[in-house]
Amino acid sequence: MRGMIGYLDVLWEAIMATAVVFLADGFEEVEALTPVDYLRRAKVCVKTVAVPTAAMKQENLVVSSHLVPVVADLTFAEFEKEFSVSDESSLPDLVFLPGGMPGSKNLGDNEKVIAFVKKCFESGKYVSAICAAPAVALSKTGALKGRKWTCFPEMNKDVSADLVKDSTFVESPFVTDGNVITGRGAGAAEQFAMELVRLLCGKETADFLKEKTVQR
Repeated sequence: MRGMIGYLDVLWEAIMATAVVFLADGFEEVEALTPVDYLRRAKVCVKTVAVPTAAMKQENLVVSSHLVPVVADLTFAEFEKEFSVSDESSLPDLVFLPGGMPGSKNLGDNEKVIAFVKKCFESGKYVSAICAAPAVALSKTGALKGRKWTCFPEMNKDVSADLVKDSTFVESPFVTDGNVITGRGAGAAEQFAMELVRLLCGKETADFLKEKTVQR
């Protein structure tokens, strides 16, 4: 078994990838922060972004569906200065939409978030969402058309048929189809997060991270 030094060597050998995680009031903590945690352990540069809602008291403070306050890395104004749909070189390698309600709806209602995710998708970047977010937010980008995907049980039935045209719904903890990754819910957050690690950092890094975090 390789020691911790070997483990860190493997991680640092990976090219520094970037990820943007949008957080809106009402997000689900386990679904949002498990991927943030594991991606950061894998040395991915993760930026959490506070998406504005009417109830926000501070530009960078987002409150989860279970009333847990989280300070985001970036306000939305700061995010717009760092990342732009008009500058493809600024796009992250991955963008992630957590689930939870009304968090997912707040993401789906924000036209700038949807436009950014759509641009990432069309540029071949990884776009990902879990629980309610695939149905409520990601579907609005057109990324699910013709793809295999999953979401929280039964929520797929509420999506307009034109938004998921020619797609295939799969009852699985997570589904990867090309550059689109979707997850089922909080109970699948670890598996979902590790799939993001694998895609961005490679199987070897994912295997070491799985071992060192004593995953099931």
